[in-house]
Amino acid sequence: MAWTWRFEKADGSQTEPAVEPEEFPTQSDAESWIGEVWRELLEGGTDQVTLQEDGSTVYGPMSLHDASGADGEDGEDGDAAEE
Repeated sequence: MAWTWRFEKADGSQTEPAVEPEEFPTQSDAESWIGEVWRELLEGGTDQVTLQEDGSTVYGPMSLHDASGADGEDGEDGDAAEE
């Protein structure tokens, strides 16, 4: 099994990611990777991602814009409504 990400613009069209994509042996590995590189992807023009297993959608699209207020690094609880 191979876990991969599909990189998309806001309209759902596929886009080339700013970070070299990988194939992952587990869902956990794929999710850890996206957690590490989502900022670079967003800055490079990717608006949302979809997780796929062997070409079938597992979940998504998931907005990378939502993640910018949800990581808790600024001391907030990540609730976008508070921004």
